[in-house]
Amino acid sequence: MLSRSTEIRDRVVSSDPGLSRLRSALGATVSMATALGVEYLLAHLTGADAKGALVGMLLGAVVAMMGSMALGDAGAWAKVKTAVFFPVAFAAGMAPGAAVGAHPDLMLVVFVVVMFLAVFVRRFGPVFFFYGFMAWMGYFFASFLHATMAALPALLLAVTVASAWVLLLSLTLLRTNPKRTLGQVVRSFDARGRSLARACADLLGNRDPRQETRLRRRVQAKQARIAEAALMIEAWSAQPGAVPAGFSAAALRRAMVDAHHLLDQLATAACALVDSGSGLAVPAAEVADRLARHDDRGAAEVAYRLAALAERAGGTAGGWWPARHFAAAALEIAPVLERARKPGAVGAEPVDDFEPAVGLVFGALPGSAAAAGEVPARQARWNPLSRLDFVSRQAVQGAIAGTLAILAGKQLSDARYYWAVLAAFIMFTGTATRTETFLKGFNRVLGTLVGLAASIGLAELTAGNTAAVLGVICGSMFLGFYLIRLSYAYMIFFITIMVGQLYSVLHEFSPGLLLLRLEETAIGAAVGLVVAMLVTPLSTRDTVRTVRNNLLDSLRELLTAAAARLERQHSDPPPDFDALARTLDHRLYQLALVARPLTRPVLGGTTSPRLRHRLSLYAALTTHGRALAVAMRMPPGSCARHPDGPAAACAALAEAVEELSLAPPGTGRTAAEGPLARADLALFAYTPAAPGDRANDPALRALSHLYHVLCDLAATGPAGPRRLPALPAPTVPRLYRQVRAGIPGERSAG
Repeated sequence: MLSRSTEIRDRVVSSDPGLSRLRSALGATVSMATALGVEYLLAHLTGADAKGALVGMLLGAVVAMMGSMALGDAGAWAKVKTAVFFPVAFAAGMAPGAAVGAHPDLMLVVFVVVMFLAVFVRRFGPVFFFYGFMAWMGYFFASFLHATMAALPALLLAVTVASAWVLLLSLTLLRTNPKRTLGQVVRSFDARGRSLARACADLLGNRDPRQETRLRRRVQAKQARIAEAALMIEAWSAQPGAVPAGFSAAALRRAMVDAHHLLDQLATAACALVDSGSGLAVPAAEVADRLARHDDRGAAEVAYRLAALAERAGGTAGGWWPARHFAAAALEIAPVLERARKPGAVGAEPVDDFEPAVGLVFGALPGSAAAAGEVPARQARWNPLSRLDFVSRQAVQGAIAGTLAILAGKQLSDARYYWAVLAAFIMFTGTATRTETFLKGFNRVLGTLVGLAASIGLAELTAGNTAAVLGVICGSMFLGFYLIRLSYAYMIFFITIMVGQLYSVLHEFSPGLLLLRLEETAIGAAVGLVVAMLVTPLSTRDTVRTVRNNLLDSLRELLTAAAARLERQHSDPPPDFDALARTLDHRLYQLALVARPLTRPVLGGTTSPRLRHRLSLYAALTTHGRALAVAMRMPPGSCARHPDGPAAACAALAEAVEELSLAPPGTGRTAAEGPLARADLALFAYTPAAPGDRANDPALRALSHLYHVLCDLAATGPAGPRRLPALPAPTVPRLYRQVRAGIPGERSAG
């Protein structure tokens, strides 16, 4: 019965592109809802009074919530070893809380120490993130309940039962099958690819110039979602038992790199067709529409017609070149995606030798904290705390923020100050930079404010109806966990509704109580923001620069490997260009993640067309870098017949990338002009190519694209220095026009 339930759940989540978000939301909701029932049954069996039953149920819900995330997608034995220490972590917090409960001042001092240690232990591994939080919650419960040492056994019994229950669920009903999950993530990639095709069809069929910018951005957003799905596949491929026996994780990676490259080529060519104003956009829109509707055979038929039309039009039509590439990509996408679903053959490389470019963190991709760990804090010259490592700095920030929140919160309410402490502590959980901390505090206050009104209305509707109360609580659990990836404000909105329902059950509900919660939350958020700004602050722009440099370093490594490949040809084993391409994708994902706060309008105008334009340039670098990686493992073309020029171009572009990494984000780099000039000569003067060969050779085409994007980033052009455009004009269509100027017959080869 449990395996049947697991199969039904997996079928539900497999059709959703946000696979991990839906799975974690379902898992957390089921864990918390059933834990409430288990703890109620335990209270009934032990003869606990109403207050004891309620405390046990709340403890069970907290354990289930954190436990379901901590156990995540690990193996069975790893889950057992992790869950065994849940009661230990709670006891580590409850025991001090009960020991100092009779001394209010000492209790507050120990509270600050526990907050520091709860963050500090994160350095020992991801699971200690939850152990620290459990210890903090244990101390909070003991202090809030004024628990005595005699009451600890009953509290720890509730924690132990909840830990055993959530472990049982994770091994049965909520068990993750890595092989099935990998297949679902591959299908999610396919679904996002079809969604990109739909966006391309809408753009190609658009006749309203006012909608063009919005549709282009929609295409770019779909491309970013495809990259995220590709990284999830990369991470899941390394999980034990995920790749079927006899299949190859490396072959799956290759198929996904090919599919990713083709989908980007489809989107790039679609934008170029729209930019050209060619009538070839009409059949191209039909091709994309058929792909979006899973009519691959019909799409292939129309793609053949599109290719024939482009060949007959030749260079006289403005869209002939992108039309050819659009048709070629459309013809290859379906076979490549089919190969991705069957990613290898018997005798291929074993999974044990596969090193993923990115790993999973509790079933999801790593957050911004993973990218900001090596970024130095500001004030390093005069503040010795700034020289601490990232986790230690956050522990200090959490302790200081907690202290100030206690002092400020108690001025408002001696009984409810913990809401301010909780808000301040949470602001340093899952955030890295001071801008992210501000956004989390802002979203917490916003979610509480909006949830306040909804909670008052729902409390009146569900008053006296136990079934309705439970339904609202469970629904709020699911929606909160499901929507948290979109915005933290959604999570807090539904938590506020849950709090209102719980106080209604306790007959303590009043609008004044929820208003007090809002005020205490605002105090905690304000305290957290002040601490984030003044105590070892981590600049968002410093973090963006570090991650940007990591991206450029990965591109330089790819170009250096390509140069070596061209120089040696087939004398040595070639580098793993698929791994290099995936590393480049991961770096771009991190850059978009840490730069996201700078694109939020709530920050009062930090976003700008220039910023968006430069982010699109880095995305273009990644796209063309991936194209180069694919080209380097393809059969030799005109580039291989004359390798000296392309090899020199790769070396020169690698040098230009290194120079660009020395420039602050958003600025040019005149020192890159020399390497770019050498790359220009190597590509267009010293590389013999017949008319049309340069456009047909994938390596030359990718290098030409990289050259022009790097010229934009260096604020130089083929004819010398020029200013960077102030508006976020789409980069790739312009590059098509520029590269066409480099095709022999249209621009002199020297």
